[in-house]
Amino acid sequence: MIRFVAVLVALFALILVLLPFQLVAMALDLRLQRTIPLLFHRALCRLIGVRIRQVGRRSLDAPALILANHVSWLDICVIGALGPVVFVSKSEVARWPVFGWLAKLQRTVFIDRRARHRTGAATKEIGDRLVDGDAVVLFAEGTSSDGVRILPFRSALIGAVHHALGQSTRHDAITVQPMSLAYVRYAGLPVGRALRERVAWYGDADLMPHLIGVLSAGAIDVTVSWGEAIAHDVSADRKQIAQRAEVEVRRMTAAALRAQPVAQPAPATEKLPLPWPQPA
Repeated sequence: MIRFVAVLVALFALILVLLPFQLVAMALDLRLQRTIPLLFHRALCRLIGVRIRQVGRRSLDAPALILANHVSWLDICVIGALGPVVFVSKSEVARWPVFGWLAKLQRTVFIDRRARHRTGAATKEIGDRLVDGDAVVLFAEGTSSDGVRILPFRSALIGAVHHALGQSTRHDAITVQPMSLAYVRYAGLPVGRALRERVAWYGDADLMPHLIGVLSAGAIDVTVSWGEAIAHDVSADRKQIAQRAEVEVRRMTAAALRAQPVAQPAPATEKLPLPWPQPA
């Protein structure tokens, strides 16, 4: 509990330092609004003790749509520490205390999955972000899982690729890249069946007990695997894109969980590359 309180105090101090800069950057539409969340997530990973090992490389092509599996709220911190991105999240998150506010500062795109007639508006917003040069992360399963099983990827929002190309005069293709997150060690122990729920946040699990457990763990090792990046034009079939990404993410996740490296990787905030290229 002492560690949890210490991390919480440091987190709020970090927010107070970065918040004014992010608010100004968003108000003036400065590039800084993409970089500040990156700094925040790297610092947060250091505070929590999250250590990231990357397999493969993220494509530097832009625009980019990243299709990932979803295990926990911690995914946001991990992915956000790797480079400037925009997340796509369910609309309920926008109303969560603190977390919803932080998500808005991250420039998150909120979608209402229960209202199918609003999918078009969400797709348009995702497409607009892609055209503006943002790397957009879509948790294609539509919900979080236990970190072992990969749920079927939904294709509806991948239609953003078509919208972005239809609206853009600068791009004739958009890069789609699968990404896998696999949490392999928790507090120094391999994440097996007994520890799976300590990291994965899914189903009806309460947020606060899970949050306290993660912030108190001391060390969490995650393997981020990058699949093959493919440029798609306006003729691309969204269902085929989703199916291919699902197969690739399932393969990469299984490989990472089987490996469970004993060697401890360096903290995410020490050896991560510089931010991804920003739009001109």
